[in-house]
Amino acid sequence: MNWVVLVGSVRKGSFNAALARALSDLAPEGVKIELLPSVAEMPIYDGDIEASGFPGQVSSVGERVKAADALVIVTPEYNYSVPGGLKNALDWLSRLKSQPLKGKPTLIMSASPSTMGGARSQYHLRQVLVAVDAHVMNVPEVMVAQAHTKVADGVLTDQGTRDFVGKQLAAFQSFVKKAKAGEAA
Repeated sequence: MNWVVLVGSVRKGSFNAALARALSDLAPEGVKIELLPSVAEMPIYDGDIEASGFPGQVSSVGERVKAADALVIVTPEYNYSVPGGLKNALDWLSRLKSQPLKGKPTLIMSASPSTMGGARSQYHLRQVLVAVDAHVMNVPEVMVAQAHTKVADGVLTDQGTRDFVGKQLAAFQSFVKKAKAGEAA
């Protein structure tokens, strides 16, 4: 099973990027997880650009999402919502004729130095994902609160968090299998 990860943060010392990098080590047996290119590599969505042809970065990410068995989105919270770069990437992907997000089993997680762990960004992201018809797993949720105490030198070090993320990934593996079985039926 192949999953791809879209990270909503572009900050060099991002807690969310550290969480995303930990996923391969925490993944259930039989799951390969690859990080997608940074959302910063996509230009700001512009219908005029779309009309003259999709940027290569957009098409490439769209192809990888479409080919993957599942999508994981790891995002911080900016001003009670999702970062602009992540929203921009989703806007571009939603415009592709192949509709890579439609019906795609999708998992959301977040990390934040706050006590809420990015909860509000996850709720806004869920609204966006409804619009693109992604198939989002609802529970268990992972919202890593006080991430600055759980990440050191770009590595997710807190064992309790690592264990919980591993449980979420195992639940997501079952979710993806059920979604794939439903497609085959």
